[in-house]
Amino acid sequence: MKKILLTVLVLAIAVFAAACGSESNENNESAGDSNELTKVKVGVSSGDTRTWDYIVDIAKEEGLDIELVKFNDYILPNVSLNEGEIDANAFQTISWFDEAVANQNLELEAIGSTVIAPMGIYSKEHTNLEDLEDGATIAIPNEGSNFGRALLLLQEAGLITLTEDFEGIGSLDKIAANPKNLQFEAVAAGNTPRFLDDVDASIINNNFAVEAGLTLEDALFHESATAKPYINIIAVKKGDADRPELQKLVEIYHSEEVENFIIEEYKGSSIPTFVSLEELLNYKDAWTQPAAE
Repeated sequence: MKKILLTVLVLAIAVFAAACGSESNENNESAGDSNELTKVKVGVSSGDTRTWDYIVDIAKEEGLDIELVKFNDYILPNVSLNEGEIDANAFQTISWFDEAVANQNLELEAIGSTVIAPMGIYSKEHTNLEDLEDGATIAIPNEGSNFGRALLLLQEAGLITLTEDFEGIGSLDKIAANPKNLQFEAVAAGNTPRFLDDVDASIINNNFAVEAGLTLEDALFHESATAKPYINIIAVKKGDADRPELQKLVEIYHSEEVENFIIEEYKGSSIPTFVSLEELLNYKDAWTQPAAE
């Protein structure tokens, strides 16, 4: 009888130990799962990815495993996002984005701002805006959206005033007031640095200015972080905006750590521009603001 009781007791202890071991393994597996990184695919331009490379490294501490998918054009990143091949993209301004969504019938939305790469007014002949004489000639990018952006820059500089129906696409008939009777030479955006020898001033996109060895310190005037139509964004597929990992992506980009990296790394050629989503989406308000005094 004692042997039977002893055997039953040993079996009971063995079963209890096995159960505890199984529960412990399940807990360990659960803990292991909680430490896994959430994968996010982000489409970016293939050129300068320094900021996103930096974010990839620090995002792992926040639980995100970011895979950068690089594109060589401005069309495929939105198409790829629309088809669900990537989770987000970050390469375009909010005004460009809205135009692309409308023209290509895309189901996308913006969820956060990133940076602005300022367009500037440059001159080899003058050192400040006040030096521009009546009738001075300014080279200006001839592409519709760049033309409009240049006109808005001139308005921000206090040189012209735009018509109330200005909606971002440029043409000379959108100038309501031109007190200095400035003359404009419309050229391809990539040629604006070359015209510096032939005109009083030239309005140059940031990327072409950098290629020409120019810095923002050389500009007579340049866009500020308030040039809302030209703030770059993070975009996602409609319906995905509330996904926690995508909100975390915006949170990381808007962190002080990333802001300081951009400031130190780019020295003004890219300006961190972290505005509210409401302000970002209402960028068209900037188009009809009165000229600076």
